[in-house]
Amino acid sequence: MSEKKVANLYLLPLLIASILLADLGYSQHINTITATLEEETQEINIQQEFIYTNHTNFPLDTLYFNDWAHAYSNKNTALAKRFADEFKKSLHLAKDKERGATEIFSIVDDEYRALLWNRTEGRDIVRIILNSTLKPQSSVKIFITYTVKLPPNRYTPYGYDPRGGYYLKDWYLTPAVFERGKWELYSNKNLEDLYTDITDTNINFTFPDSLFLGTNLNEISVTQFPNSQNASIRGKNRLSCDIILNPNKKFIKHVTPHLIVVTDIKANKYDEVLQGVSINRVTKFIHENLGDFPYEQLLVSEIDFDKNPLYGLNQLPSFIRPYTNQFQFEMKFLKTALRSYMKETIFLNPRKEKWVTDALVNYLMIKYVEDFYPNQKLLGKLANVWGVRSFHLAEMDFNEQYPFLYMFTARRNLDQALITPNDSLIKFNQKIANTYKAGLGLSYLAAYIGKENIDASVMEFYETYKLKRVSSLYFENILKRNSDKDIDWFFKTYVGTSKRIDYKIKKVRKTEDSINLILKNKTGTNVPISLFGINKDSVVSKYWFPDVESEKSITIPRKGEERLVLNYDQKIPEFNQRDNWKTLNGFFSSNKKIKLQFFKDSEDPYYNQIFFMPIANFNIYDGLTPGIRFTNKTLLERPFIFDIAPQYALLEQSLVGYGRFNYRKYHGKSGLFVTNYALGGSTFHFQENSRYSTITPSVTFGWRPADLISNHRNTLVFRYVNVFRDIDENLELETDPDYSVLNVRFNNFNNGIIDYFAWFADAQHSADFSKLAFNLEYRKLFQNNTQFNIRFFAGKFLRNKTDSDFFSFALDRPTDYLFDYNYLGRSEDSGITSQQIIIAEGGFKSQLENPFANDWMATTNLSFSLWRWIELYGDAGLVKNKGVNTRFVYDSGIRLNLVTDFFELYFPLYSNNGWEIAQPNYDERIRFVVTLSPRTLIGLFTRKWF
Repeated sequence: MSEKKVANLYLLPLLIASILLADLGYSQHINTITATLEEETQEINIQQEFIYTNHTNFPLDTLYFNDWAHAYSNKNTALAKRFADEFKKSLHLAKDKERGATEIFSIVDDEYRALLWNRTEGRDIVRIILNSTLKPQSSVKIFITYTVKLPPNRYTPYGYDPRGGYYLKDWYLTPAVFERGKWELYSNKNLEDLYTDITDTNINFTFPDSLFLGTNLNEISVTQFPNSQNASIRGKNRLSCDIILNPNKKFIKHVTPHLIVVTDIKANKYDEVLQGVSINRVTKFIHENLGDFPYEQLLVSEIDFDKNPLYGLNQLPSFIRPYTNQFQFEMKFLKTALRSYMKETIFLNPRKEKWVTDALVNYLMIKYVEDFYPNQKLLGKLANVWGVRSFHLAEMDFNEQYPFLYMFTARRNLDQALITPNDSLIKFNQKIANTYKAGLGLSYLAAYIGKENIDASVMEFYETYKLKRVSSLYFENILKRNSDKDIDWFFKTYVGTSKRIDYKIKKVRKTEDSINLILKNKTGTNVPISLFGINKDSVVSKYWFPDVESEKSITIPRKGEERLVLNYDQKIPEFNQRDNWKTLNGFFSSNKKIKLQFFKDSEDPYYNQIFFMPIANFNIYDGLTPGIRFTNKTLLERPFIFDIAPQYALLEQSLVGYGRFNYRKYHGKSGLFVTNYALGGSTFHFQENSRYSTITPSVTFGWRPADLISNHRNTLVFRYVNVFRDIDENLELETDPDYSVLNVRFNNFNNGIIDYFAWFADAQHSADFSKLAFNLEYRKLFQNNTQFNIRFFAGKFLRNKTDSDFFSFALDRPTDYLFDYNYLGRSEDSGITSQQIIIAEGGFKSQLENPFANDWMATTNLSFSLWRWIELYGDAGLVKNKGVNTRFVYDSGIRLNLVTDFFELYFPLYSNNGWEIAQPNYDERIRFVVTLSPRTLIGLFTRKWF
């Protein structure tokens, strides 16, 4: 044997050993902390000794440590910016004393020589420059002395609460991860995805004697002292230490045959003995499906559940909870325990590969329900209630929520690939849709390659790679090894893209002993599709068909099928299931029946659903207008929507209402992403015994950036507004009663809560006029919490043959000849409804003489905050009418900005009218902005999710 071959034989074990050390050697980091919690100041004084071992093959001159407690320190951190994206400004508005921060006093090496350090751009990562290069497999000892000022828990669940409790998470400095030749540095964005290296951690923690402690590490001992107590906490091969302190003893230790659980999760109406039985059942299930938990105990806390609850019906008030106490408790405990299990033992990159742990957690939750609650309905006990049981939603099984909630964003064209980084997901996807899609993906794969293969793969992955630094490739390799079918599609398409799955049965021909059908792949997403043969409610045959790229002719034997249904068991998150079935009983039986149903429901693929529900509107001419709304709009968005609402005007004693037909076509995720075709109409009264009716066809194009978190949007709208007016005999109109206007508008807006910027350019053409308008608005919330608003409007008539001001630009109250605005009394010039203002065109708040312009107008509206929601405003502009000199106009006053654009009050002070506050009937000069639309108000609360 040659010397070279001998050398290679000796090198091979060394190479294998080095690979194993790269995975297993992380425990060589040793972290020793002495910490004291000061109750009076909500500060933790920390002395930290850290022995850092260079496990890489690279010499290191610099080390990085995560300091996520400092993310609360100011308004420019990554955390503060993330909050702004989610329309949360609590951290921005906080006073300095209400913030969290880390004050580092010294960082020295083992010879007590000072180490240079600074913070990275995100402010919550500390860069430490070593005095000498740290060679591979060498260690350096660092001493860090610092104080952590805890934030109140109103920004996130972390920090101190008003009742004297504390939740300490990511509260001390932890080592960042160096892998593949670079540092993986991630700022705190409140996403539960700290990526830190593995350490052996020893903590001596001193805290007030009035508090009780719970922790995810091993609690060695607690020693009592006068006015304080000291806990000795240990953890081997751990990421970080969580500590929960409560004024009352909430945590109970459950010793089960498979796992020791420390938990404060309780159910008030579920007997404590039965809770113990349920905990035993859950821990046994987890042990049987994953394996041994490698640590002394598992912390399962109420706070952790609150961060990731069972979304949906479980969040309803307790008096209308639809599930049994046992089911509710077990699902709550199971989800929290599984997430804690994964967080403590599977060391993936949580920002880049969160989908793996999401898949494991949700797959096991689906499996748990299948094993123990196979007949559980999504609506629980409500499914049997009269008036509810007729809904398709009541027929849905509990596990059908997974494709349903994933489809909630997919139908809105907001779905994102599972491999999308955690901080690039919109909130609904990060919290719900992607986690459900991941778990559903394993369930889909189990149905295709065999449940036993997936179960074995899950256990093998956990047992082999727990407490090791791994990537999703490890999981992929195990799944492929345990499958006798090609499953590349799962990782390349299902996980790696956001492509939609959508099949249909195109044609069916039957003979005495066989059935021939053509399957059509509507989206080109080539993944396996299941086909079921159904007789009544029983499955008589089942097949899987891979490689249906476009169309595929298939022949199957007849086994007494009455219907053929694709994806009957809902294992595949298919985009549209309305065309998934064909009956074998003749042509006419294939036609879907119309199902008229009260209130909105989930989509039933076997019926053409029409929903009806009561509605009511109000204006001072029609009065209250109760009516019935008919629509085909389900809980999930669909391409074609009709919405028709006949109403009865109680004051006018006549029919009014609206109708709209809408078709939406999505093109992609970014750029030109949507085209919307619509035909709408309405008819209401604009004065007593005077009716207006509109018919408006329109086309809208929408653009957005690739970053779906961004609030930036562009739209281009083409519409042709046709107005018909029937007037009272005693009413004289200054214009023709009927007219049509071609309107083109380009909108650009970025609806940020800190920086708001929007503009539009508008062109209108009618038989009697042509006009152009430009509107720009900017709103800024400054560092000192002062808010500044500026708005600019300019409009110019290109031609104007009208003899009235009905189509003119208006300073303070546009005539709204296109009937776009929700005026309570659009024709009023006195009374409370005449004081309603909609900020449009001139945007003035004072009612000035001659407020119209039939040539051109240019105005500026300014306001800035004086204290909280009290602002000072001022408007100024130029008004030009034909044959009249240009006129300068202005006003000023106080604005109560209670809810911006939704509820505001304006109190004029000084204008062209003089000192308005000193003039008679001042109360009639006060103006208000009010929005009564429930859909618009709900948007205030849902916008952070999408």
